[in-house]
Amino acid sequence: MEGLNTDVLMRLLISAPAILVAITFHEVSHGFIAYKLGDQTAKFAGRLTLNPLVHIDPFGTIILPLMMYFLTNGQFVFGYAKPVPIDPRNFQNPRKGMALSAAAGPVTNILLAFISTLILKLAIVPLSTVMPATVTETVLRPMFLIATASIVINVVLAVFNMIPIPPLDGGRVLTGLLPQKQAMLFSRIEPFGFIIVLVLIYSGAANLFIMPFIKFFLKLFQVY
Repeated sequence: MEGLNTDVLMRLLISAPAILVAITFHEVSHGFIAYKLGDQTAKFAGRLTLNPLVHIDPFGTIILPLMMYFLTNGQFVFGYAKPVPIDPRNFQNPRKGMALSAAAGPVTNILLAFISTLILKLAIVPLSTVMPATVTETVLRPMFLIATASIVINVVLAVFNMIPIPPLDGGRVLTGLLPQKQAMLFSRIEPFGFIIVLVLIYSGAANLFIMPFIKFFLKLFQVY
């Protein structure tokens, strides 16, 4: 039991920095693109900052992921940050503006996964072959594990958020792409969106259409 607790603690310590960076950049990117498209709501709310404390939701960022981790034996972690406020009325084209600002989050996570891969392949791995063993074990190995966790977490966050169910980013993108009448009908499921997502997760149905994309990106970034 003690070994298990130590293993879980180490995983959490390795994952925590990557999770904080992933959700912070994800949320800031939503607000930044909205700001560039004419909506200053996120800026006035103080959400265009890379301070992770501003974006942490006590339940969604801390309690829920821990619950999911232990309930699924570490197989699946689901959580969220405080959503960045966006007012589509400030966009010249509200539907297009919402779709673009929604897509910015997952795109940013894929970019972070790519950057983590570059750091891993071009810096950490080469340095580990020339640095003393003590430095490799105490400094470079933790960096290796954090960079690897960053790739996985950002890929999972990007793919998961692109599930086409509002209020997930994929749902907002799809709403912006559908004809207006169909978009209005589709958006009505938003109040039940998270319930639908949780059912998909617990039933295993989510894996059928998100795992192929996760595996594709992880293979692309040469993680697995």
